[in-house]
Amino acid sequence: MSQELIAAGAGERRLTAAEFQQLASVPAAAEWFANIDNPRTRRAYQGDLEDFCSFIGLAGAEEFRAVTRAHVLAWRAQLEQRGLAGATIRRKLAALASLFDHLLENNAVAGGNPVHGVKRPKVETNEGKTPALGDDQAKQLLSAPDGWTLKGVRDRAILAVLLYHGLRREEAAQLLTTDLQERRGIKHLQVKGKGGKLRYLPLHPVAAERIHAYLEKDNQREPGPGPLFRSIRGRTSGAGISANGIYTVVGQWAHAAGIQVAGLGVHGLRATAATNALEHDADIAKVQLWLGHANIATTRLYDRRGQRPEDSPTYKVRY
Repeated sequence: MSQELIAAGAGERRLTAAEFQQLASVPAAAEWFANIDNPRTRRAYQGDLEDFCSFIGLAGAEEFRAVTRAHVLAWRAQLEQRGLAGATIRRKLAALASLFDHLLENNAVAGGNPVHGVKRPKVETNEGKTPALGDDQAKQLLSAPDGWTLKGVRDRAILAVLLYHGLRREEAAQLLTTDLQERRGIKHLQVKGKGGKLRYLPLHPVAAERIHAYLEKDNQREPGPGPLFRSIRGRTSGAGISANGIYTVVGQWAHAAGIQVAGLGVHGLRATAATNALEHDADIAKVQLWLGHANIATTRLYDRRGQRPEDSPTYKVRY
C-alpha cells in the first residue's frame, strides 16, 4: 500500500507513524495499490480506504486479518448515517472488496472476503445524472471555435473528437499522433482507456477533417511522434494538453456558444455522444465497447431513449 494510503481519515481515531509504517510494509497491499493505473480511481480508492481504516482504528498491518463482516456492516451503517449517495457507498465498498480479494490471493489474510455478502445500496435510477446536450446544442458547440487561429483550429478538433467518439478527458489528452492509425483501410483512433486497455475507434469524417486542418496549422512541430493536441502558450509550448486543459476548452466554448447546462464538462460530452448513438439505433453492447465500459450496466445509464420528449404520450393526445 502506498505511503499516502493510510493517512488520517475523518473519524476520531488516527494511525500513529509507527502504525502507518507497519501497514505500509504489507507487500500484497502495496502491489494492489500500484496496479491501479487510473490516477483518479487511485485517489478515490485512497480516500475510501483512509475512511475505513480511520473508522475501525487499524493499529497495524496484522489487523487486516481481524477485520470481519461486522466491521464492514458497521462502516456501511456509518456511511449511510453521513448521508452519502448510494453510488459513493457502493464505490467505497467496492474498493475495500477489491483490496481483500488481492490480499486473499496473496495469502496475506485468511478466510473469506469480509465485504462479500454485505448489501450495497441500489442504484437510485436507471437514468444517468451526467448532463447531456441536445443535438442543436452539440452543433452550436462544434461551431463555436474560430477556424483561423491555431487555438481555434485545435479546439475545433478537440470538440469533434469528444463529441463524435465519447472519449474521457484523460483519453483525449493522452492521444499521440501515432494513435491515428489505418486499420483495414479505415482511419482509426487508438485510445488508451482505464487500466491501460486499448480500443480502436473508427475516426469520424468530421473529426478527421478537423484533425488534419489542425496538424497543418500547427506547423512548428518537431519531426517524429508527439502529442496529438498540444498546449498553447503564446505560440505553442510543444507539450501535450493536460486533462484539465481539455476540461477548460469545453467550458470556454460552451460559455461562448451561450450553452447553459449546469454541471456540463467533458463527461457531459461523453454522455451526449453515447445518448446520440443510442438514439440513432446503435447496439448498446457495441456502445459499451466504444466507451470502454467494463460493465454494460454503466452504459445503460446513458440510454435515455425512454425519456425523449417527442416520444411522450403527451403528443399522442388528440382532441
